[in-house]
Amino acid sequence: MAFPKPRCSSFATTSRTHIQPSGVTVDDSYLTETKSSQNRKFSQRQKTLSCQFSIGGHLSPWPTYTSGQTILHNRKPCSYDYRKRAGSWQQQPLGTTKPRYLEQLENYLRKELLLLDLSTDSAQELRLQVSKLRKNLAEEYLHYLSERDARKILIADLNELRYQREDMSLAQSPGIWGEDPVKLTLALKMTRQDLTRTQMELNTMKANFGDVVPRRDFEMQEKTNKDLQEQLDSLRGDYEEVCKEHEILLQLHMTTLKERDQFYSELQEIQRTSTPRPDWTKCEGVVAGGPNRWQMLAEGKNSDQLVDVLLEEISEGLLREKDFFPGLGYGEAIPSFLRFDGIVENKKPTKKDVVNLLKDAWKERLVEEQKEKFPDFFFNFLENRFGPGDAMAWAYTIFENIKLFRSNEVMSQFYALLMGKRSESVYIKQKETVVQLLKEMTNADSQNEGLITMENLSTVLKSTFPFKREERIQQLMEAGGWHSNSSNADLLNYHSLFIEDEEGQSMPFVQKLWEQYMDEKDEYLQELKQELGLELHDKVTLPKVREALMNIDPGLDKQTLNSYLSQAFQLPVTELPEEGEEKEEGIVEQLQIALEQLQMIDLRRMGPREQEPAS
Repeated sequence: MAFPKPRCSSFATTSRTHIQPSGVTVDDSYLTETKSSQNRKFSQRQKTLSCQFSIGGHLSPWPTYTSGQTILHNRKPCSYDYRKRAGSWQQQPLGTTKPRYLEQLENYLRKELLLLDLSTDSAQELRLQVSKLRKNLAEEYLHYLSERDARKILIADLNELRYQREDMSLAQSPGIWGEDPVKLTLALKMTRQDLTRTQMELNTMKANFGDVVPRRDFEMQEKTNKDLQEQLDSLRGDYEEVCKEHEILLQLHMTTLKERDQFYSELQEIQRTSTPRPDWTKCEGVVAGGPNRWQMLAEGKNSDQLVDVLLEEISEGLLREKDFFPGLGYGEAIPSFLRFDGIVENKKPTKKDVVNLLKDAWKERLVEEQKEKFPDFFFNFLENRFGPGDAMAWAYTIFENIKLFRSNEVMSQFYALLMGKRSESVYIKQKETVVQLLKEMTNADSQNEGLITMENLSTVLKSTFPFKREERIQQLMEAGGWHSNSSNADLLNYHSLFIEDEEGQSMPFVQKLWEQYMDEKDEYLQELKQELGLELHDKVTLPKVREALMNIDPGLDKQTLNSYLSQAFQLPVTELPEEGEEKEEGIVEQLQIALEQLQMIDLRRMGPREQEPAS
């Protein structure tokens, strides 16, 4: 702060001592010069003393401002009046009034200096005295400044305590007026510190975590996101599957269009070249037995089958007109039971007689202990039945009949055995299957009434044929009498499914069993051919056939597999090489011949398909 320059004072020469309140002592012995001498030198000393007082800084003039720091009474610190007064107080400059005893000291010094005669001899002592006075004055001045500052601090503390007490008195309820003010003040101070610290922490938290979400919201969003991701993956998988199915459907559509165009072309060609459908009712008057017998023969048969029936009826009439058959000789291509030169008699039996004779031969064949070739067995059977003389005649007669009546099951099967086109195991297994079905149905008939429900029939079929497709089980159900209006509780006379007529013809149920067996065998051999990837005229080795059979039918056991390989390559089972032996590669056969050999034996699937569950 700036201080005004002091005014110069004159020194008196009077020799006396004065004691001031500040403790400063002035000795008159040092001031012996006369007033006249002082007056002469006054003008010279005035400038010098003025400069010395200013440079030393101890006798600088007192500040001219006055203090506004006063103790306020009955002022509410939070009121509008208080804020207004506090604002005006802060805008006013701080001033401090010079103490009165200092003013008295200065006046006294001025008077004494005016009286002093500052001689040349006493100038040095005067200067020392003045320096001492200046030092004492400076110490008093510093002491005063300290006291002043302490007073200001005390006044500020008192005002603060008053404000705090007023704040507490306003905030407290009437029941708390008796609390200790110091304690309440301290509590308020600590509370304000806590509030400040809490506010700082709150600001820090807002700054650091302003964009942070709560954990519960985060977990909920994370769970929602996970669920949506799973749904997305599922929908993506479904979409890819639908795309694949769509591509397959497009391919099927293109294939269907090609087939449609091809069938249309064939239809056009057939319509152009085909003859009108024959009127089969015209045969009613030609066939023996009239319309009733023809309707029985034609029931359930297509045009090709009706042609066979009509040829059989015509051939039967021609056969009856023959009295003798010419012998075929003794060539190697002639079956052993037909080797004869000359004329043999036609015994002219009825179809029923031929069927009964063949059934008797079957029964004797099944109980035979030492198996011989079937043609030799048949001729021996005829010799035992009709004698050596008529055996050949019966052999020719039966052979001509079974060759003619191909629509009859018993005759066609017997003819295939005699000519080596089928193995006995095929028909033996078929008869065993029929017997097993009848046994299972009998077990299902808990009341022994000869009746089972349609549900029982379905269960028996599925347990007996575990590897049949569902549609073929349905076909057997329909052949047994089931129809779309039937219920599972409908009863069925299961014995009627296995009845044969007088000519050996089975019921539709058994016929459907045989048809499905032949179809399944053809499908099995076709799968084998596709697995090998060869043409019919190509050569195939034993290891390749073994591997292909295991691929299409993983359920094959070793014994059955060896029997198939033995039949395909016409080797005894004992001579088959083990898997992995070198001589396996040396066993080769044409694929067509191998398939024909397998067609002759009882060939059926032993396990489910890889991509198709069993019914």
